[in-house]
Amino acid sequence: MLHHKPMRFVPLLSSSIDPAPWARHGSVVLRWEGLHPGWSTEVRRGLVLAAMVLPGREPLNEALEVLQARLDPDFLVLPVGRFPNRAGGLRFLGLLESLLEATSGRAVKLALQLASGAEPQVLELLKQARAEAVGFCWHPGNLDPEPLADRLWFGICEAYSNLAPLQRLGYRWDMALPAQSPASFREEAAVLAAAHPPVLFPEVLPATALGRPVLPDAQVVLGAAWSSGSSRP
Repeated sequence: MLHHKPMRFVPLLSSSIDPAPWARHGSVVLRWEGLHPGWSTEVRRGLVLAAMVLPGREPLNEALEVLQARLDPDFLVLPVGRFPNRAGGLRFLGLLESLLEATSGRAVKLALQLASGAEPQVLELLKQARAEAVGFCWHPGNLDPEPLADRLWFGICEAYSNLAPLQRLGYRWDMALPAQSPASFREEAAVLAAAHPPVLFPEVLPATALGRPVLPDAQVVLGAAWSSGSSRP
């Protein structure tokens, strides 16, 4: 029997605030802004840290601080802008290598949050370097998610964001939503969930994977009904 897995909205909070009001949520996303000691306590009690979003000013030091805090996030989200020149791209690859080495042997994965307009440059660099151990974090600045879809591991949205382009590609994982209070988060998440009901299969498949063309399999055909939320085969 097939089951729908809905896109799950998770509160995005500062790591510096008191976690007490959020302890019952079960899963949160944090922005690294210094650590309130209560988060470590809640993680030991079973709170799941879906992701830690790094500021990106000193990403290696920030990542090491998070790892040393033993918060065990599923993802480290690293913002990446455009490179001013080739040397900037090479420095970025060196940073990725250091981050992957630091996270080696841990369950945490690295997801890149690409600035709007940086996608072609970064994807081409990753393709040349065969950097296939990293994924991507979608956000509203990524207007077209298709180039990232083959390794789109995480997402950050805003209240009332249009997530339909993601759904067409079958995205159904965690989506972080900035939250001011548990009540406002529940209200905004409910609106987004109602506007974006769960999908069973993608309506369209990615045409590229890290910039390489994806060759369709002639024996696989997706009907329009698969993306409608119907449980009918």
